[in-house]
Amino acid sequence: MMNTEQTIRVGVIGCGHWGPNHIRNFSTLAGSSVAACSDTNAERLRAMKRLFPALATMSDYRQLLADPSVDAVVVATPTATHHAIASEALRRGKHVLVEKPLALTVAHSRELGRLARSQHRVLVVGHTFLFNTGIRKLKECIASGEVGKVYYLHAARTNLGPIRRDAGVVWDLASHDVAIFNYLLNAGPLEVSARAERFFRKGIEDVAFISLSYPHRVIANIHVSWLDPKKVRQIVISGSRKMLSWDDLAATGPVMIYDKGVLAKGHDRFLEPYYESYGDFQLLPREGDVVIPHLKLEEPLQAEARHFLECVRGGANTISGPDTGLAVVKALAAIQKSITANGRPVKLARA
Repeated sequence: MMNTEQTIRVGVIGCGHWGPNHIRNFSTLAGSSVAACSDTNAERLRAMKRLFPALATMSDYRQLLADPSVDAVVVATPTATHHAIASEALRRGKHVLVEKPLALTVAHSRELGRLARSQHRVLVVGHTFLFNTGIRKLKECIASGEVGKVYYLHAARTNLGPIRRDAGVVWDLASHDVAIFNYLLNAGPLEVSARAERFFRKGIEDVAFISLSYPHRVIANIHVSWLDPKKVRQIVISGSRKMLSWDDLAATGPVMIYDKGVLAKGHDRFLEPYYESYGDFQLLPREGDVVIPHLKLEEPLQAEARHFLECVRGGANTISGPDTGLAVVKALAAIQKSITANGRPVKLARA
């Protein structure tokens, strides 16, 4: 545990898409500063120096890890490098925030969790949407019982590109929605099945359709694609009392609560369907109000950075630690196995 008054000096490894945002956030948050960044691309380092003149830059991340004044590091490098860099950082005594997914294999994910515990260091996985105000509102609605029994969840996360070289669309995009579903349901999937196709790069899926079965007969579906004409980030949750939708790009507000459901005829509460006579199916749709709750919006990446700092100081338990990261990797590995087997269902071992 660090002194609550001590400034936490952070090093950022990888200055591609997310690295500069991490530098910006940790540079502006109270109680932290960015000591240095590293990247193998000299142009990216020059760009960081122009944006942050006082920042030390280096091409070899090991030089950053060797600096005893650096308390924590952010690993924002290609997915295949997460395990090696994060494990080296932990062994050097650094606290680590690593971009999602935690690693590319279940074994490597487990190893990182064990290493963080043995080194008594904080390991947070960058499942940024767990720090999204709208997603937290969905969690609140489910946890309070407002939704009733959750029947199913559906997620769509699509765009035209960017087509990555280091990971397929499942590991890139579906990792977000698996993390969200696990968070909302307080559980990992019991079984998955998926179909995907590779149109542009050998061995890297561009589009996937994923089905997941969760405890208590909850089913879920995820559609992810780099080949859609519209950017979509949406989730729908159907419950026995109310229904929810989340649209991260909506101008009116990200969350909508629908007072809608299905009633048994002649009753004011939800019941199992029954028949009075053959062909007389006594279920009626129930229409109600639609509420758009007012939410205090905050950049999720900044909320994640603040949470990481709180964990380093010992004042918080992370909601996105190594166990969370491992559960997501387990699901992704099972999804990949199902894709390889042309959609065959794959069961996940219980924890």
